Amino acid sequence: MISGFFGVEDALFFEIELLASTDLQLPVDAMFDTGFSGYLAINNQDIDGFSWIYVKQQPMFTARGEAEFDLYVGEV
Repeated sequence: MISGFFGVEDALFFEIELLASTDLQLPVDAMFDTGFSGYLAINNQDIDGFSWIYVKQQPMFTARGEAEFDLYVGEV
């Protein structure tokens, strides 16, 4: 069972581990999103160290409207 915690404005967070191609395991707190698209959003400055494989850009809808996202293959 996964346990989580409530953050600011009652957002639900739980810990996951991101796996770099070098087998580094980085635990991070992820926010549970009820509008889950099947993807995990990560800031550009955080993705550089993982050496994940770039796939393509894809437009997606967010709460602020449509945005272009870079898609990578990675492990969680």
